[in-house]
Amino acid sequence: MKILCSIVLFLSVVTLSAQAPSTNIRLNASSIVKDSSGMVYPYAIWQKLLQSGDYNIRIVDPKANPVEFLLVRMSESEKIARDEKMPKPNESKFFKTGNLISNAKLVTMDGKKYVLKDLKGKVVVLNFWFINCPPCRMEIPHLNNMVEGFKERDDVIFLAVALDQSYDLKQFLKEMPFEYGIVDGGSYVSSQYGINLFPTHVVVDKEGKIIFHTSGYGMGTVPWLKKAIDEALTPKT
Repeated sequence: MKILCSIVLFLSVVTLSAQAPSTNIRLNASSIVKDSSGMVYPYAIWQKLLQSGDYNIRIVDPKANPVEFLLVRMSESEKIARDEKMPKPNESKFFKTGNLISNAKLVTMDGKKYVLKDLKGKVVVLNFWFINCPPCRMEIPHLNNMVEGFKERDDVIFLAVALDQSYDLKQFLKEMPFEYGIVDGGSYVSSQYGINLFPTHVVVDKEGKIIFHTSGYGMGTVPWLKKAIDEALTPKT
């Protein structure tokens, strides 16, 4: 099975509108990006900061030559407003919205056993990933933040099905904790669903129906995961 990782390339080239509606200024690897102190950031650094979701970039002066950009830390209200405007990610090719999730038996590394068909009454959030998948690693801090927001709920279950074996996962998780329940040796489960693109996310409602699924990672992934979970937890009238 050919395994692929996918990240929505929302950062490699960002188009920023200048003062004139017909003018576009492109942000790329050779762009000059500074902070408020005037420090110039290398491409790898400012790109990583943008990927964190905590920063934005603004044009200092669109008429300057060369154009310079200002790296700005976003406030919580700005991040919330940004997330609300994110377009819904494309659906994955491995699931169909509205279908019942097919059964699977999952055992986490800490010994907890789950049978998907027996989890009705719970919202189940599945993540399919592996260690050497850059976008899988990139999204983990954001997924951890999302899990924190539901820590008081006992009707939401987060399970991360990893292709890797427990030894490698134990080493990795020492450096990068992942707050989902980690299922090791998950190649069989992933192949059961035909998944060969990572990360892949699925949200299953309390009736066992798939209400959200997507492959790859982009800025809209986690906000839309959270929206789907909130929707599944909202009592139906």
